[in-house]
Formats: sequence, C-alpha cells, structure tokens
Amino acid sequence: MASSARRSFMTALLVAVITMSSMSMTFAARNLLQTTLPNFPGNIPNLPNPTALPPLPTIPTLPSTQGNNVPQLPTIPNLPQPSATLPPVPSMTIPTIPTVPQMNIPPLPATSLPNFPSIPSAIPSISSFFSPPPSPSGN
Repeated sequence: MASSARRSFMTALLVAVITMSSMSMTFAARNLLQTTLPNFPGNIPNLPNPTALPPLPTIPTLPSTQGNNVPQLPTIPNLPQPSATLPPVPSMTIPTIPTVPQMNIPPLPATSLPNFPSIPSAIPSISSFFSPPPSPSGN
C-alpha cells in the first residue's frame, strides 16, 4: 500500500515540477519580448593585442652510434633435436569389472496396493466454491 501511495505522490510531484518549470520559462520569454534593448556605450573599448609567445625549445637529438660501439647480442644455444620416432607406449592390462548377479524378484500381487483416489480434472467455479454444500438428506 505504501508503494502505491509513494508512486502516486512521485507522479504528482513530477507533474507539478514540469508545470512550474514550463510556467517560469513562459514568463521569462514574455519578459524578454517586452523589454527594450539596453543602451550600450557608443565606444566599446578594444582589447589589448596579444603578445608573441616565446619560441619552443628545440628537441635534443640522441647521440648517433659510430662504427661498432653497439655490443653484439648473445647467441641462442641450439637445443637438442627430438628423435623422429617416439618410444612405444607400455602395455597395461585393465582389470575386469565383476558383474552383478541376477536376482529374480517375484511379481507383486494385484491386491496389495491400496486404491488411490482419482484427482478431479475439472476445477469448480468460484460461485460453486462459495455455495453451501449439498444437504446430506438428498433434498
């Protein structure tokens, strides 16, 4: 119930805010249309001329390598090459799984199970649900 009241309050608040904001814009637009232009002075002062920026510093250059000053990279050692054939996989015997012995179960007699009530497939209507039960006298 509180959620419904909160939702309706928030809706009313949103409508009020939209209405008030549109009213204030309407009044502001009307006010702008009714006012006259302000009297600017005939002489608008000029802005000062910008001063020239100092030149950017030059980018330093890296020293160049002269001749063989760069050391040689170490060589990668050669790894041994694998043989072309792989060794055979060792054979192993998998143990056999024992089987479960078969058991003969006698069939159940037909009279041993109780009679279960059947589930009705028709759902009673609401009016029959609220109506009084039938009288036991059969009238």
